[in-house]
Amino acid sequence: MSHLSESQKKSTFFGGAAILAASAILVKLIGAVYRIPLGNILPDEVMGDYNSAYNIYNFFLTISTAGLPVALSKTISEANALGRRNQVDKTFRVAFFTFLTLGLISFFCMTVLAAPMAQLVISNPKAVYCVMALAPSVLCVCVMSSIRGYFQGHFDMKPTAVSQVIEALFKLIIGLALAIYFVSVLKKPDFGSVGAIIGVSCGSVVALLYILFLFFRARGHRRRTRSDDVPDSSRRIFGTLLKLAIPITLGSAATSLVTLIDTKLVMSQLQTVYQTVDGMTRTAALDAARGLYGIYSKTMSIYNLPFSMMVPLTACIIPAVSAALARKDRREAQRVSESALRVGLLLALPMGMGLFALGGPIMGLLFPAIDVSIAGPLLSVLGLASIFVALQLLCNSILQANGMVNLPILAVVIGGVVKIGVNYTLVGNPDIRINGAPVGTLCCFVVISALEMFMIRRAIPAPPSFLRAFLKPFIPSALMALAARAVYGLLTGVLGFGSSLATLGGILVGVVVYLVLVLALRVISKDDLSLMPKGDKIAKILHIY
Repeated sequence: MSHLSESQKKSTFFGGAAILAASAILVKLIGAVYRIPLGNILPDEVMGDYNSAYNIYNFFLTISTAGLPVALSKTISEANALGRRNQVDKTFRVAFFTFLTLGLISFFCMTVLAAPMAQLVISNPKAVYCVMALAPSVLCVCVMSSIRGYFQGHFDMKPTAVSQVIEALFKLIIGLALAIYFVSVLKKPDFGSVGAIIGVSCGSVVALLYILFLFFRARGHRRRTRSDDVPDSSRRIFGTLLKLAIPITLGSAATSLVTLIDTKLVMSQLQTVYQTVDGMTRTAALDAARGLYGIYSKTMSIYNLPFSMMVPLTACIIPAVSAALARKDRREAQRVSESALRVGLLLALPMGMGLFALGGPIMGLLFPAIDVSIAGPLLSVLGLASIFVALQLLCNSILQANGMVNLPILAVVIGGVVKIGVNYTLVGNPDIRINGAPVGTLCCFVVISALEMFMIRRAIPAPPSFLRAFLKPFIPSALMALAARAVYGLLTGVLGFGSSLATLGGILVGVVVYLVLVLALRVISKDDLSLMPKGDKIAKILHIY
């Protein structure tokens, strides 16, 4: 049997997390370089079309890939921990063909059924071509996800990280070029979103070719190692994967499902208000709703940043904890869970509270032409919501890694009902309209995260300490937000600085204040750092004892 050494056990999780975290940060930076200029290139209503179609894409992507890669990495990591190489190979073959089938089904739905989905699912028939343009990307990502799950099951995060960066770079280059071409050269702004989305599909194709090359090269090396274990039957492997994947998909799909519901309700309720209260025609009401949803979409692109940083951690939690439990090392499983939770909140809390404090100035800085009076309050509320989305993602992974894949489903259902109720009530109110959408998102994820924390405390024998994980980063995060807002107010109100310079000044001061307080208040412990590669040296440099 093949077992990790003690030092490897300590470094594998955070080593993999560090690789994925670095790539996630780079991908998000590339995404910001992409989404921010795109938001300035495309009119608000066209940006609304882009985001509406993207929500359908994310839904199919979640259904097709959220559960299976997790199930695949979990089963492969467990088989590796027991030295069953033949089981690893056969598990991947079964998973690959399952991924391919799901990708083909999704491709069919997004091409043949694009028109009815645009009308019925997102209440935006003008987004139909955007939906169709995303269909090739779904197929490519499905196939790519199977290979990423294979590598992650071997605790090799580099292929996933590099392929994500390649995908983002080509999306940036091709997507922006085509958007500019349609809007500025052809003078067809309504098709600018289609051009941008073609870039997404091109990026997926290139990333798939890259990871396929790595996979075949890695398989050639691994075939040199013989193994005499007898793998399970294909039917049994498929059943095991499906048993894990279905509930995991439902639990992990919270964000995409809620977002899809959000899109449908916001668009339909806005159109209803514009027609019944403002007396607009159906066409005029649709265009007005697209415009407001476009502004909301631009705030969503910034809101996604904090909890997107949780993806590296959630990708590593499940295989790391599963491998520890397979070795019957429950203490290691608890340590990984609690450390991941602390690190996750250290990232999510300052970013979310920073967005809350400087919502309007940040939107004005990034999108100069946007109506800040609308966009600012939206981003501030979404900033708070992003904290709870991040917490929910971390809790999901902890529950799933401990084999409790059915429990998150209940929380998601309850949170979804709350979201539907709040959105229907607030967005449909003529005095609130689009301002109700982020409130619904906040309420939804507060409920989901609270329920999942309760489940973890009651269902897991040795649960992580949420109070310790939350309170330590909360204090410096709150003080950081106050400092950033105070500096912004000082620079604009007293010293007469422009809003852009004042915003940058507020952010800079906020970052410095947070880092100083994290070190001064000993938010990061020596035990946390000892789990990371070179953590002992880092602790010495930072004088953490």
